Amino acid sequence: MEYILKDLENWNERIEGIAENIGLDFYPQEFEIIGYKDMLSYEAYIGMPSRYPHWSFGKSYEKNSTVYKYNLTGLPYEMVINSDPCIAYLMKENTLLLQILTIAHVYGHNDFFKNNRLFKDGTRAASTVEMFKFHADMVRSYINDPSIGYERVERILDAAHAIKLQTSRVIGEKRIEGEVLKQRLLADYKNNSEVHSSLDAYVKLAFPNLNKIPIEPEEDILYFIIKYGDMEEWEKCLLEFVRQETAYFLPQIETKIMNEGWASFWHYNILKQLDLPDSLYLEFIKRHNDVIAPGYGSINPYFIGFKIFEDILKRYGKEKIFEVRALERDESFLRKYLTQELCVELNLFQYAAKNGDYIISEVADDGGFKNIRNTLSSSCGVNTVPLIRVAEMSQNDKTLILEHVFDGRELNISYAEATLKYIYELWGHTVTLKTTQLGKQIIFVCEDKKITIKK
Repeated sequence: MEYILKDLENWNERIEGIAENIGLDFYPQEFEIIGYKDMLSYEAYIGMPSRYPHWSFGKSYEKNSTVYKYNLTGLPYEMVINSDPCIAYLMKENTLLLQILTIAHVYGHNDFFKNNRLFKDGTRAASTVEMFKFHADMVRSYINDPSIGYERVERILDAAHAIKLQTSRVIGEKRIEGEVLKQRLLADYKNNSEVHSSLDAYVKLAFPNLNKIPIEPEEDILYFIIKYGDMEEWEKCLLEFVRQETAYFLPQIETKIMNEGWASFWHYNILKQLDLPDSLYLEFIKRHNDVIAPGYGSINPYFIGFKIFEDILKRYGKEKIFEVRALERDESFLRKYLTQELCVELNLFQYAAKNGDYIISEVADDGGFKNIRNTLSSSCGVNTVPLIRVAEMSQNDKTLILEHVFDGRELNISYAEATLKYIYELWGHTVTLKTTQLGKQIIFVCEDKKITIKK
């Protein structure tokens, strides 16, 4: 390491001052300097200083460690936690310029965490670290409990992890339970003497689903199992831990392109104001270009996000980019601001498989760019995950009836069958799933962990 800690402190003070002057609004920022082995560990635990034990984190560590050892991938320059204060890790093996760039990059992320509506509505930054630590402590207490033990805890967590993204896609959603709705209806009509005598009949006629469970299709499968499943309290607690942690990560999944594009946009503009010495400037240009290099056969979120924010600034001005940062998610960001001119500039095209070969199916001409934009929008964030929801629970035998909201993309049958077995593991009764394959409706039935398919 060719620099000392004091150098980083000085550069951080300068960067923070510039970030404030250009209008970034961020949580108090803390940095930790760690080695590459620690970075591998934090990467496996998604940056959290405390996380409950589970074999999947160890698997992730071994995979990352192996591919890094054989130089098949690099490590992240930094890792940032959406918390208040915001915590970021810098790898001590980085060069001085790389540390300067990543510090500036972190302030972009920090501003995004604090101001984007998905993070404001869906997370509580001030209690993030405490939440993860509490979950870790509780899971360890269950593991150490002789009446529970590691195997039983692992069985629940395995199943919960398999369906954790089958959750509400409305971040910050406020839920009204059926009974609450019914009580509100009663309160609304009790003061009206003309309808009071026939209220029950009116409610049954106007709201025939009030006695159906659930009243409307439920996207949050873990929530439904917690509420209606036959489980012990410690098992429900484990499911709730997974739900809460998924809710924390969901805004990051939904804003990957925007978040990385915003941080890249600001590290670039902050470093241009730093008046870097010649010895650092050339590396700055190279490192920045490495970060936003276009992907080949895939999308680099840093590149796409950076270019779109640059275009918004050029077309609408500085105030607009802050408005977009506050209001949008990747899906709406791409649909609104990925123009035909940008598609051409970024050399975006769409390809598809045909007769065992890949062909270019869309280019950025007058009609094709809309298809490219729509494909990107429908393939980002949780849109990459099939939407499976609870349609109904049979009140006779507690059969759980699931439905796949079909959007033209078919389920992978082997994944669907494995996932249904995990749901059965938690629910304990027959589970069915209605979906579409090859244009025909089929139903998966899972009974006693055995799968049959009905057409």
